[in-house]
Amino acid sequence: MLRRPSLRREAQSTSALEGTFAPLEQVLAADATDATPSKELAEVLNYIDAANLAFDFVAERGIVTTGLLDEVHRVLVRGTDSETHDAGRVRTTLVAIGSPTGSVEDSRFVPMPPGTELNVAVRDWVDWIGADRASQREPMIAAAMAHYQFETLHPFNDGNGRIGRLAIVLQFMLDGLLREPLLTVSPWFEARRSEYQDRLAAVSATGDWDGWIQFFAAGIESASIDTASRVDRLIAVQAAYVQIVQNHSGRGLVRDIVDSLIGDPVVTVPLLTRRFGKTAAATGTAVSRLVEWGVLTPPIGTYNRQYRALDVLRAISAPVGSIPERSAALELPVADA
Repeated sequence: MLRRPSLRREAQSTSALEGTFAPLEQVLAADATDATPSKELAEVLNYIDAANLAFDFVAERGIVTTGLLDEVHRVLVRGTDSETHDAGRVRTTLVAIGSPTGSVEDSRFVPMPPGTELNVAVRDWVDWIGADRASQREPMIAAAMAHYQFETLHPFNDGNGRIGRLAIVLQFMLDGLLREPLLTVSPWFEARRSEYQDRLAAVSATGDWDGWIQFFAAGIESASIDTASRVDRLIAVQAAYVQIVQNHSGRGLVRDIVDSLIGDPVVTVPLLTRRFGKTAAATGTAVSRLVEWGVLTPPIGTYNRQYRALDVLRAISAPVGSIPERSAALELPVADA
């Protein structure tokens, strides 16, 4: 449940960093709508599927492989303009980064050309991040170096920034820093996009590893504190919702719905009916009670109407460092930062 909002927030931000923008509320409400998603939203949802695939693979097998990277890329570009013959495999064409015309001559950076050397370099990168974790390497420095190297190799025709930031979390899982992939790294980098790009470029141009690693470490520190505070807030909201239900002697389906809201803060009666296997009438009654008790908002729309758990939405969507401490609508406990 906690992974769902964290991952959706990361998906929205990491995609926006690469120029694909879908509002966070649309991303959070994607399961509650029958409408065909926009091109941008579909791409963000692809990231969620790709990340879940990678998280489950690493949690089960404890390794990252070139095959996993290929599959992550295939899912990421599924149904998009980047789903070319290179989808799901290391690129076979030359790319130019930061070129206003698309030509090599005026590009900011030209990664390694395709071919045997690039394929070998990607395998070397995979071997390095999976190296013996009993070694004396510092995980934070190792992650910073690996992220730079992946972005420098730029192994795929598209999605390298998103996969590279996903790899940060995967590497922390491999190194034992994370038991659950809840860390949301991209919002901090998104807010500092120009410096993020400049710091990466400076390593290639001048060898400024110190500047890049310090910047990277500051970002991970901020992201870690923010993620912990946000998770604490979600747990506090959940506890308050449960208390409200208990105060009204609610149980059964009402309690089941409340228990699911931190993972899905935007719901519909049809969605909940399918999820819990109850009748539409029973689900509608349970939802009406939660609206009456102030847990859910009144319905929005006229068809397949949506209900929102506003306190959960605020906890997920607040900017970095601005997590609300108290709801105006509910007397929620204040989560420790």
